[in-house]
Amino acid sequence: MLKNLKNKKVAVLSGGMSGERAVSLRSGKRVFESLKSQGFKVVQLDPKDGDLTQKLKKQKIDIAFIALHGKYGEDGTIQGLLELAGIPYTGSGVLASALAMNKVAAKYVFRAKGVSTPNFMILEEDNLDQAIGKIKRVFPFPMVVKPFSEGSSLGVSIVKDPDQLEAVARETVKKFKEVFVEEFIAGKEVTVGILGTGQKAEALPILELVSKNDFYDYEAKYTSGMTEFILPARLVKPLYEKTQATAIAAHRALGCRGLSRVDIIVGTDHTPYVHEVNTIPGMTDQSDLPAEAAHAGIGFDELVLRILESAFEK
Repeated sequence: MLKNLKNKKVAVLSGGMSGERAVSLRSGKRVFESLKSQGFKVVQLDPKDGDLTQKLKKQKIDIAFIALHGKYGEDGTIQGLLELAGIPYTGSGVLASALAMNKVAAKYVFRAKGVSTPNFMILEEDNLDQAIGKIKRVFPFPMVVKPFSEGSSLGVSIVKDPDQLEAVARETVKKFKEVFVEEFIAGKEVTVGILGTGQKAEALPILELVSKNDFYDYEAKYTSGMTEFILPARLVKPLYEKTQATAIAAHRALGCRGLSRVDIIVGTDHTPYVHEVNTIPGMTDQSDLPAEAAHAGIGFDELVLRILESAFEK
């Protein structure tokens, strides 16, 4: 397949219009440089710069390598455009992308498939006072307030005190519209990279994240020195294997293709609780997936090739 792929023209799509634009540009640049150094015919395109459909047509693109994070890139939007254009693309399809991006929709799927995930309740904008009152009665503190569909922990808050809840809830709903409250799970914060599709999906070594902040937020993710990365994670073997199996189950439950990164809290009850599945993980020099792949003996260039081949996986 590699020989055939080198005859194709690849467009690395990065940038975009989400809050993760800066990280996406970094991911795209690194992927572009890898493909170029490996002898591929490759260009880098930013959907924000004009009509992407016309650019793809004009450049005679054969394959799209998607390095777009967040809205319009990771939510099925760009995947739908590429489907209509008849251009194979890396990673998950329209439905899996949309499900994974919407954390509440993903949770319903996890529950249906028996994948453990923290309890949650939706904060409805039209009935906010009643929802806040009910949450105070039902949920223990601390709790987590999250937007439905943002990546890189954008808009996520840990609320430790009942007096904080109303202000945080109203501010988050005002900014992001669709918001939910999630049970806070005490335990180890880990992330598990997945490569492959369906029964061929395999888990990479587990990365443990020890943040200097309250949790692994945007600052901790992308600021050097803010997080201690422990690879492999400090879990006893049976729990380590259970956590990898849970990550694979989450990947399969949503129908993900090619790759994903599954964020999990391993609770003090020894249960791995899935927080979310990222269908287009970061590919920067600080990103989790490349670090996990490297620990498994998969260099960055090889990782890029394996992701590129996912454009033709069913």
